Amino acid sequence: MDLVVINKSERIAYITINRPDKRNAINPELVKLLSNAFNDAIRDNDVKVIVLKANGDVFSAGADLEYLQQLQQNTDVENFTDTYILKELFLTIYRSPKFVIAQVEGHAIAGGCGLASVCDVIFSIPEAKFGYIEVKIGFIPALVSCFLIRKLGEGRAKELLLSGELIDAQTASSYGLINFIASKEEIESAVHSYAKKIVEGTSSNSITVTKQLLTTVQDLNLDESLNLAIGLNVQTRSSADCKKGITAFLNKNKLEW
Repeated sequence: MDLVVINKSERIAYITINRPDKRNAINPELVKLLSNAFNDAIRDNDVKVIVLKANGDVFSAGADLEYLQQLQQNTDVENFTDTYILKELFLTIYRSPKFVIAQVEGHAIAGGCGLASVCDVIFSIPEAKFGYIEVKIGFIPALVSCFLIRKLGEGRAKELLLSGELIDAQTASSYGLINFIASKEEIESAVHSYAKKIVEGTSSNSITVTKQLLTTVQDLNLDESLNLAIGLNVQTRSSADCKKGITAFLNKNKLEW
């Protein structure tokens, strides 16, 4: 059985975690396969939107139990290598030049919640629960903390990461962790409709450059971020997409991206 299933339709790449018998738990093999799938979709010029989803009733329960048992025997070098490849996956998703949607149709816990958190937008069913339970098993939510504090701010990040408590989709929405809630029957069509709007209504170049700006400015002071914005603005104005968009707007023509 393939641990990751990839499908492409209408310029949307669907990357599906396929370990329903293991509650889509994460292990090093799955991390590598997800990284390969995302990198392939990023390199594919026919893809504008990537959807990350999972088969079964759980989006991802976090680390695989067998993997957790193995961790107790790992050397520091093995633990470093292991953590490094997960970091690379998170960064690949977070910095993807393509728009990334998480379609969460079940609980997203610990590393599974981290996977969803680094996507650009999250759709969830009402029944899903979210949380980072690492502190409850003597572990730490190390990698995800670096992303969550950017997404939610220090206060909410501390609340979730230090308590290890699970929250429901409505609470996650009010916190800003997820963006949209749709029923189990409607989430697939809701995600597809949203993805199609991105495909048909936005410039690929503009999405790429805007994401570059958003993921970089938080590391800079105000003057540095403004200078970066100026440089990217100048670069974008001379792009083919910008010229096409402005010409169509001025001539009142319908754009086809």
